[in-house]
Amino acid sequence: MNPYDLIIRHGDAILPGTGRTACDIAIRDGRIAAILAPGEPASASREIAAGGLVILPGVIDAHLHLGHGKDISRPREPLDADRETAAAAKGGVTCCIPYLLSTEPYETLFDEVIGVTEAGARIDFGYHLIISTEEQLAGIPGYVGQGTPTFKIFMNNRGGEGKRLNMPDLDDGYLLRLCEAAAQNGGMVCPHPETIELAWVLRDRVMAADPEGKGGLATWNATRPPFVEADAVQRAGYIARVAGAPVYIVHTSSEEALKAALRQRRDGSEIYIETCPQYLTHDVTAKEGVIAKVNPPLREPSDREALWQAILSGDVDTVATDHAHRDLSSKEGGIWGASPGGPGMDTLLPVLLSEGYHKRGLSLERIAALTSANPARIMGFGDRKGAIAPGLDADLAIVDLDASWTLRREDVVSSAGYSLYEGWTFKGRVLHTLVRGKAALTDGVLDDAAVGHGRFVKRKLTGRGQ
Repeated sequence: MNPYDLIIRHGDAILPGTGRTACDIAIRDGRIAAILAPGEPASASREIAAGGLVILPGVIDAHLHLGHGKDISRPREPLDADRETAAAAKGGVTCCIPYLLSTEPYETLFDEVIGVTEAGARIDFGYHLIISTEEQLAGIPGYVGQGTPTFKIFMNNRGGEGKRLNMPDLDDGYLLRLCEAAAQNGGMVCPHPETIELAWVLRDRVMAADPEGKGGLATWNATRPPFVEADAVQRAGYIARVAGAPVYIVHTSSEEALKAALRQRRDGSEIYIETCPQYLTHDVTAKEGVIAKVNPPLREPSDREALWQAILSGDVDTVATDHAHRDLSSKEGGIWGASPGGPGMDTLLPVLLSEGYHKRGLSLERIAALTSANPARIMGFGDRKGAIAPGLDADLAIVDLDASWTLRREDVVSSAGYSLYEGWTFKGRVLHTLVRGKAALTDGVLDDAAVGHGRFVKRKLTGRGQ
């Protein structure tokens, strides 16, 4: 047998079924070839010394927006993918699934988008498609066939609300038809859950009471409070269940929305629940102010703690970033004028290690499930990614659990140029990120030889329960 391409020596790996295990990991042709006993004789072209380090399966960020400048609809040039996947590699992310936004039939642009992304990407990627037109709805069978079986709908795009993203108005009838098409063709629906008619009423009241937005994040939260999110979650879950489609609830931000999703799950909906780091670390009292404006809004401290409890209990399935790389100029205009959203891939794993593992006793096995195994399984590529096991892609994040470090603005590599976590001291640092056995990050330093190594990964959902 030829020698291995790489052996990672003397680390503790988080293995499926057995958890933290002292072992060596052998890699050949981009895949995990063997799990060896520590120090087991074997030859390789190179080795990584991982003594004292923990090896996690590479993180899969199942929710982000990859665009060009302030436009988050699609990458336009390889550098767009390069910068954001560099941020991903810093955070231990080895595969991502951005949302592709267009009102054109995706057949007209898909190959171009894949080519541009592959030319710049340092990590592997899939795509979700945002569905909003009759032509796109008719294209669902073909989109599933090309390996993009997950479809987003903005439930809040009514009464002209979608104009901000140049999108048409939709209604629950369209949502039903999308769920039916997904059910019939092996797809899944990923709704942005807000009942916008409720938000309009509240927005007008809040703006009248606080026209200058002096209340900041609390004011923004008051315009679309948790029940606005929860109402749409329960509606989406119910409609999807009637249609027979699985549904993946994105960016769950509140206890009410969480409870609404869990009620639907108990009633028989195939419903998956995602939350994001910002809802675990920030709330309406956040000192970052307007730059922390996101949608759904940051909530009360009690909501933040409820989400942590749901992570610890197993009710939450995934943690993803909703990364959007508009720069700081998009936050101008106060709480009313600032654009919602912000970057987060470079801090995804550090947040869970520092705030979860060290502060709340969140197990490394649970972190691996939330960030790797669950998104791989739910999103349809668990046969290739999501765990440290022979035959799967050698996507790995090697971390120093005890390293303390402080994030500075100059450390941010996303084109956003800032982070909600500037000045935060984390405990737990990503030292090495490997994508199919190739280094994207070595000793905390990005490897520019990884530019263009990322590849589009086709996905296929495997049926009810995934």
